[in-house]
Amino acid sequence: MAKQPDIELVSLTKRYGETVAVDSIGLRIPAGSYCCLLGPSGCGKTTTLRMIAGHEEASEGDIILGSENITGLPPAARGTAMMFQSYALFPHLDCTDNVAFSLKMRGMDKDTRRARAVDMLKRVHMDAYAGRLPAQLSGGQQQRVALARALITDPQVLLLDEPLSALDPFLRIRMREELKSLQTRLGISFIHVTHSQDEAMALADLVVVMNGGRIEQAAPPREVFNKPASAFVAKFIGGHNVLPAAVARAGTGEGPFVAIRADRMSVQAGTSGEAGVTSLHGVTRSVEYLGSTVQVGIDVTGLETLSATLTEARFDASPVRPGEPVILSWKPEDVHVLGR
Repeated sequence: MAKQPDIELVSLTKRYGETVAVDSIGLRIPAGSYCCLLGPSGCGKTTTLRMIAGHEEASEGDIILGSENITGLPPAARGTAMMFQSYALFPHLDCTDNVAFSLKMRGMDKDTRRARAVDMLKRVHMDAYAGRLPAQLSGGQQQRVALARALITDPQVLLLDEPLSALDPFLRIRMREELKSLQTRLGISFIHVTHSQDEAMALADLVVVMNGGRIEQAAPPREVFNKPASAFVAKFIGGHNVLPAAVARAGTGEGPFVAIRADRMSVQAGTSGEAGVTSLHGVTRSVEYLGSTVQVGIDVTGLETLSATLTEARFDASPVRPGEPVILSWKPEDVHVLGR
């Protein structure tokens, strides 16, 4: 197999009139990576994906695939393929002809293109449905057909625009596993747009957190979670409390805010004892039983609501109820100073 190419975005910018949707971003995606572009609506992630695909023209900057600058090439000449959020299957064509359609447009004879299409349907476990129309398929089955159609052109990079958003939660998790397995087998890069933190964490080798058209952090998922680069990343990823450094008595001088993971917090009922350098007085706002854990929300004067994620055993050893005063505490080594 030929060596797969890296993808590099160099000062990539997209403007719509006076509005800057993507603001001079730089990113290198190593060959064979599963990359998730993650962020809230309007952060620029889908526009970035569409520029890579060639469906949006870059205002400035370059898109490099391996040694080739593909910024000005039409979509079909880029070595990329895009799977759209709506799947966009032709309703009047069966699965085989849907998958074979791009080969038909390239002039490939009917027998050859249909044989290749059936082979691709086998790779996504849909060959038994080759003769069915899209309306006769479930959402997950339609997604597999859309995947096969995108992959039949042998792209070097597969681009996925929120591919799991239309599926129910159970199917979403199953298809998540299938996507990762397929990417590993094919050995090509997948670039996947999502607003789901769980999805990005489960799938990605590289998580790219975007905000306001810029990249806040690009790193492996464990690094993003354990060492968020900014208050925005810590809040968006979830599972963290963001505190002013002065309140947390961090005293490092490196940044105005710190993050402390919610599962590293301890909660003690009552008000006995003074708040120290690693504790605060508060009042229980909410208690949510989540199965293996219990989420406790705590109001502290002058701060946003803080949270502690406790195991069932820890919670049962010292249960609290909404409205009760508590002491929220943490260890100094669990304080992560945020860069900005």
